[in-house]
Amino acid sequence: MNKTIFKGTCTAAITPFTQDGIDYDALAKQIEYQISNGIDALCILGTTGEAPTITDAEYDKIAKFAYDAIAGRVKFILGSGSNCTKKAIEKSQFAQSVGADGLLIVTPYYNKCTQKGLIKYYNEICDNVDIPILCYNVPARTGVNILPTTMAEIAEHKNIGGIKEACGNMEQICETARLIRGKTALYSGDDNLNLAMMSIGSMGLISVASNIAPREIGDVARYYYTGRNKEAYELQERLLPLIDACFTEVNPIPVKKAMQLIGLDSGIVRAPLTELEPEHVSQMIPILKEFGFNVKE
Repeated sequence: MNKTIFKGTCTAAITPFTQDGIDYDALAKQIEYQISNGIDALCILGTTGEAPTITDAEYDKIAKFAYDAIAGRVKFILGSGSNCTKKAIEKSQFAQSVGADGLLIVTPYYNKCTQKGLIKYYNEICDNVDIPILCYNVPARTGVNILPTTMAEIAEHKNIGGIKEACGNMEQICETARLIRGKTALYSGDDNLNLAMMSIGSMGLISVASNIAPREIGDVARYYYTGRNKEAYELQERLLPLIDACFTEVNPIPVKKAMQLIGLDSGIVRAPLTELEPEHVSQMIPILKEFGFNVKE
């Protein structure tokens, strides 16, 4: 199998914005909260980190700050995808120079491409770095779907460390799992499907909900991988209302609000995103309380 980055649970971390920039104190606290609660990896500046709104200067500073704050205690994955291959290569090379353990590279978005274009995109990026790359398949956002046969071809490159699969189609995911087995790793990119994907061989999960419940999301994987299946199923089912509450609006709007409600400083969302609608806040509060959080209304 090609080199992979981690086994277990990775949090797709939020970026705490202020009106004027980045709240680095809050980011440091979030990193400590994640690591102290047993997370295996942190993904910085992915979708949940609102990467499309980050300036180049902010990207560089956040990447260096996160590397120093993580300090090798867990795996450090940095988002470096783009709809421009040249830009993705430049960002990926910078991420490697900073010390990232691996890269999360989303499919090209907006201008899109064919399946042939996807193969060329990932191969060109892989040819220009020496650390593992996770392909990120999230067609609901990008308009591009990595088909199973395409991923099987991409997986042949030695620098492909896996795929974060968030297409939402379990039939497709099962076929991808079959075709890449023994070549590279499958990771869940959908909290609702974490357990289902582990059952077909996922090496782990990249989670949004673990921003607020890192210990519990991580325990689902720990239970499953150690054969404690009943505990894994029960905990996943307990988590489902919380997971659903994190997706009442586009990510990361709800999870940032949930963090604020339980006393974690997540900052504001950056335009064009807007704050969580009042009715969704009202729905979220009892779910957080039922889960056991002390909610600060």
